[in-house]
Amino acid sequence: MTDHTCVRTRVAPSPTGDPHLGTAYIALFNYCFAKQQGGEFVLRIEDTDQVRSTAESEQAIMDSLQWLGLQWDHGPDVGGEFGPYRQSERSELYKKYAHQLVEQGKAFYCFASAEELEQMREQQMAEGLRPKYDGRGLLLSEEEIQANLDAGKPYVIRMKIPEQGTFTFNDYLRGEIEIPWENVDMQVLLKQDGFPTYFLANVVDDHHMQISHIFRGEEWINSAPKLLKLYEDFGWQAPVLGHLPLLRNPDKSKLSKRKNPTSINYYKEMGFLPEAVLNYLGRMGWSMPDEREKFTLAEMIEHFDMKRVSLGGPVFDVEKLKWLNGTWLREEFSDEQLITRFVDWKYNANTLKRILPEAKTRIDTLSDLVDLAGHFVAGMPEYDPALLTDGKAPEDIVRQALQFFIWELETLRTWEKSAIFAIAKKVATFHELKIKDFLEPIFVAITGKKSSTSVIDAMEILGSDMSRARLRVALGHIGVSKKQAKKLEKAYRDFN
Repeated sequence: MTDHTCVRTRVAPSPTGDPHLGTAYIALFNYCFAKQQGGEFVLRIEDTDQVRSTAESEQAIMDSLQWLGLQWDHGPDVGGEFGPYRQSERSELYKKYAHQLVEQGKAFYCFASAEELEQMREQQMAEGLRPKYDGRGLLLSEEEIQANLDAGKPYVIRMKIPEQGTFTFNDYLRGEIEIPWENVDMQVLLKQDGFPTYFLANVVDDHHMQISHIFRGEEWINSAPKLLKLYEDFGWQAPVLGHLPLLRNPDKSKLSKRKNPTSINYYKEMGFLPEAVLNYLGRMGWSMPDEREKFTLAEMIEHFDMKRVSLGGPVFDVEKLKWLNGTWLREEFSDEQLITRFVDWKYNANTLKRILPEAKTRIDTLSDLVDLAGHFVAGMPEYDPALLTDGKAPEDIVRQALQFFIWELETLRTWEKSAIFAIAKKVATFHELKIKDFLEPIFVAITGKKSSTSVIDAMEILGSDMSRARLRVALGHIGVSKKQAKKLEKAYRDFN
């Protein structure tokens, strides 16, 4: 049996998109904290969002964390005594606990429809109030509640929150934090579909998996009162809570894919070394006692002290990462080791197997492949930005169509040729463009040329991260002012 006094941390990503740098950063700091004290690290998949969660995204998260060199002691793939490790496989447990809280008078049924709640929020805003749940479910009598349940009326279960006073807790990194209860909403614990919110699922799972410390992003600070109150309601010992600073873009804004590639897969596809990416993430708000910039995961664990995390928003600067990556390449790898890395990265039979069917009909010598299909192994293609607006469509149409294409691709659940083409066709039709004319700037963005192998095939082979990153670079070349951005968002609402 596992030791109850063991330091045990976790990372609990949602499998709803690309594996994010922020997930890796939170995972790394939790991992180092546990390992520095001889503890354990848990990977749990938060797939309570049944609409957006995918098996592909879950696999991509696990693959990317393993690529970086992080390995968990308990998780969906390795098992462990606290399993199952997917929240969708534990739903009966959450239902039991949600109803237990109702019976104990610590939570309540709310039968309000989405329309009623929307009306409530609109009225609050019209009165200049901050929109929040008004507690209407608490006004129902026992008889009314029972009648609604007997009639099969849909409901959610919400937790009760004090209306007055202040909640105080001790943050491991920030010391004492006070939050007035009036700023805290009556959290939904169980949704209409019978699935828990991540909030209830997290508390139940962290308790059952004997998580001793939770380190998460600072954007969750305001939800700490609800989290800790839920432990109190259950009569459970709460884990130690700490909030890490958010990663930022060089302009100090929150790290976002609009300004920086945020998917771990992008850095993998670009040919960054996992050791260097992990090393750089380790420098986000933390440093070695001797301030050295280059260190291994083992060295980070040996010297790790969570209390030394700086709370100013650490800046994720791709140029600095490139410098560190170059240092790793030159100082840590022999030529033989680098050859192995090149082959593992792109220069292997599997990659060629995907590229050759596209290229074979267009090459006469082996050397033709370099020019024709170089974009499959390049980073960001270089080209004259004027080529993007050199086709049949005027610049403002190219800008809008390209932005719509990016936004639509961001919602794509399975990255397949037919799905990519369907989106291209939809965007082209909306802008009254022939598909060939719409694809002209896309060709340039993806391949750096006006013509090459099939661009849709190229996008499928390159993968979602690299394709979208190249399209965003192209949009950056064309330029989008703040005024244009607002206009594009409005037009996009009409598009959908």
